[in-house]
Amino acid sequence: MKRSRRTFSASFKSKLVLEALKEQSTLQELSSKYKIHAQQITTWKSEFLENASSVFESKSAKDKTASNEEQLYNKIGHMQVQIDFLKQGLV
Repeated sequence: MKRSRRTFSASFKSKLVLEALKEQSTLQELSSKYKIHAQQITTWKSEFLENASSVFESKSAKDKTASNEEQLYNKIGHMQVQIDFLKQGLV
């Protein structure tokens, strides 16, 4: 019998991580309460702490990053059109 993987929402993960950070329950207690392996909780906790600073980034910094990515994708697209054009000239 094949077991399907369970998926968890971001809100569930954050709720669980915040509960783990409060340290009112041990990882083993949380693990049995939510029927999730303790290592998975530890992994989510680490990811949460690594990305916590992004919550306080200014919106303009996020927009600037998105704008830079958009410019790069546009440039890649433009270069691809040029490459395709030049390839047609060679044939």
